[in-house]
Amino acid sequence: MADYYELLGVSRDASADDIKRAYRRLARQLHPDANPDDPAAEARFKEVAVAYETLSDPQRRQQYDMFGEAGPQAGSPFGGGGLGDIFDMFFNGSSPFGGGAPGPTGPPRGADLEAVVDLAFADAVFGVEAPVSVRTAVPCDDCEATGAAPGTTPATCPECNGAGQVRRVRQSILGQMVTAGPCNRCGGFGTVVPTPCPACRGEGRIVDERAYTVDVPAGIDTGATLRLSGRGAVGPRGGAAGDLYVHVRVAPDERFSRHGDDLVHELHVPVTQAALGAHVPLETLDGDEVIAIEPGTQTGKVVRLRQRGVPHLQGRGRGDLLVQVVVDTPTDLTDEEVGLLSRFAELRGHEIAPPEHGFMSKLRSAFK
Repeated sequence: MADYYELLGVSRDASADDIKRAYRRLARQLHPDANPDDPAAEARFKEVAVAYETLSDPQRRQQYDMFGEAGPQAGSPFGGGGLGDIFDMFFNGSSPFGGGAPGPTGPPRGADLEAVVDLAFADAVFGVEAPVSVRTAVPCDDCEATGAAPGTTPATCPECNGAGQVRRVRQSILGQMVTAGPCNRCGGFGTVVPTPCPACRGEGRIVDERAYTVDVPAGIDTGATLRLSGRGAVGPRGGAAGDLYVHVRVAPDERFSRHGDDLVHELHVPVTQAALGAHVPLETLDGDEVIAIEPGTQTGKVVRLRQRGVPHLQGRGRGDLLVQVVVDTPTDLTDEEVGLLSRFAELRGHEIAPPEHGFMSKLRSAFK
C-alpha cells in the first residue's frame, strides 16, 4: 500500500482537522455507491479508509510514523470499530452517501385501492361529479389510531430503544461491517403496544365503508383512470393513507358513437327527401339542430357540425359531430306507390322487373 499521507494528499505534519477534511473529500469521491462499476475506486476507497483509521488515532499515527505500515497494529485493518464507527464519529451514524442507518422508519404507508365508476355517455362528454364507494381501512376512533387501548399509550420499544432499527455487526475480510435493518420487535415503528385497543386489536385502524365524490373531467373515456390522493387505505397506527385509483367505464349511446373527440351519428332519410332535399331535425347532446339535406344527397354524405363533439381533455375546444346520411329504400309499397314509381322509372328510362303474379306471389304476400 502507498504511503498513508500520500493516499490522503496531506503532509506529514498535517493537523487532525486537515486529515479529517482530506478523508471526507476522498471518501465522497471514491465511495462504492458513487462508483458502482469501478473496482479500482472501491479498492482505493478501502486503502483511504485504512490510512484514515491509522492517522486519525494519535497513538497509531505515532506508531506508523515510527515503524511504517508494518508497525504493531491490533485488530482488523479498520481497527476495532470498522467503517461503521468512522461514519458514526463524523456523520452521526449515517454515511454521507445515503448508505448509513436512517432514523426510525415509522408507521408504513397504507395500500393503494382501486374502484370503478360507471358513467352515462353524456356525463363523460360534459363532465360530472360522480360518487364512488370503497371498503377500506380507516383510522380507529377509539384509540385515535395509536393502537393502544383507551387510557394507555404505546411504549418505547426495548429492543431498538425507539430507533425502529437495530444494528448488526458481522465480520468480513475487511473487518467489522455494521448493517442496519428494521427492528423485529416493533416492526420499525419504534414503539410497542403493551395493551392493544380492543376495537382495532392494536392496528390503529378498522375496516369500514367510505364514499367519495370523483370530479370527472369533460371528455373522459372508457379506460381512463383518476387518482384520488390520500383516499386509499390508511397505514397501521397512524401511517399515511395510500391513493385511490378510479377506473372509468362509459356506457354506450344508441345515437352516437365516439371516434376520438368526434361524435358520429347515422341519419336515416327516405329516398324522397334525399332526392328532393329537406330540412331534417336532429337531437344532439347540445340540443336540437336542423340538418339540411340537399337535393340528390347520396348515402355516405357527411354533414359536419363543428364544436358539437367531445371537449378536448387536454386542451381547449371540442371535436365535431359528423352526421352520416343513410338513404333508406322503401319497402312494402302499396299498389298506388308501385304505379307511381313505375311511371317514374319509365320517365327516367330505367328498366324494372315485371310485377309478380300467380300463386307463389299471392302466397308470399299472405305471409307479409
